[in-house]
Amino acid sequence: MSDNIFYELLNQDSVFTDKSKISPHYAPEKLPFRDQQIKDLSLWLAPALKKAKPHNIFIYGKVGTGKTTVVKHVIDQLENFSKDQNLPLKTIYINCRNYQTKYAILFYCVQLFYPDLNFIGYSRSFIYDKFLTYVKENKLNFIVILDEIDKVKEIDDLTYTLIRSNDEIDIGSVSMIGISNNIFFKNNLDSRTKSTLCEQEAVYPPYNAEELKSILGQRVDLAFKKDAITDSAINAAAAIAAKESGDARRAVMLLLRAGELADLNRSTQVTDKEVYQAKEKVELEVMKSMVLTLPLQLQLVLFAIAQSSLKPKGILNLTGQAIDSNIIYSGEIFDKYSEICENYCEKAVSIRWFREYITELETYGFISTTISGKGVKGNTTLIKLGIDAQSIVDLLEEDFKK
Repeated sequence: MSDNIFYELLNQDSVFTDKSKISPHYAPEKLPFRDQQIKDLSLWLAPALKKAKPHNIFIYGKVGTGKTTVVKHVIDQLENFSKDQNLPLKTIYINCRNYQTKYAILFYCVQLFYPDLNFIGYSRSFIYDKFLTYVKENKLNFIVILDEIDKVKEIDDLTYTLIRSNDEIDIGSVSMIGISNNIFFKNNLDSRTKSTLCEQEAVYPPYNAEELKSILGQRVDLAFKKDAITDSAINAAAAIAAKESGDARRAVMLLLRAGELADLNRSTQVTDKEVYQAKEKVELEVMKSMVLTLPLQLQLVLFAIAQSSLKPKGILNLTGQAIDSNIIYSGEIFDKYSEICENYCEKAVSIRWFREYITELETYGFISTTISGKGVKGNTTLIKLGIDAQSIVDLLEEDFKK
């Protein structure tokens, strides 16, 4: 028994006191630098305190800007208050990456409403009737939180159905909170849906280096032994994350992986050396996470760029000679994107929206662009992929199969 390797691991000294507190999934009780966002969201939900319908809310922002954490924080407090005051309120959180259709989302809600019953095989209309009946009979103010709402394939139909369900409810209401990384999301809704939303909107900004240092300092106190991590390590993690995207999760993951490296090397302290060693691994993890959470249309554009980058034609100068084999014309990408949309039975966006998506992908750091200049055939946007093309192709091909 004493030869069991887990005894050695159990007794091994560690720089951590509670590793879960430095996990990207941990939600601290206090959320630094999001006071205004918490206040705004609370005010928009406050009508529920008087048994009135809360606002429909859409929250946008890059990955790691605290969108989901803020929403869950405020919703938890709202639920606790409603229980204390015996208010008829119910909330459900749904990650739309796992539930991508109107039927799947309504089915999920109904199954939670009636946990002792099985609704597999019932029609859409039956599921909707059970959903509406539960809200009406319990006179609920029901709030559904749809994280990664842009992943829903029938978003207009779902949004319109949820909002217009209030026309059939005398006492109670149905409201929604949509969370998306795509600030252009609402623009893709049809006019009928937009006209009935009456929503509140918020865009969450990225964190700067000083804010990230403060966030990391809070986590370090919870997760690491005293003096087990140097100031230079915290500064390095904050600087790397701020430079890349202002992503708090990236900063937290850097310290987590750096701490694990210190444990692996049996070191008693985490320094900036471990942070920089962890950087490559974290960037790969973050890249995969960011790609998989992109809205579908952005994924399709990125997929087109990655596929084209595997066999680039290069750009040509006026003599007809290739001058950079890794750069692609935007027109070629649009043609490839249109072809991919057809293959996956998705409707391609207009060239105007395609340009917006190119700008968005550059903002995320996936690509770099420049306008072709003197000496190059044609006058167009030139695109260069900033990450490994084959990794993107493999990742998205697997994701599209789901």
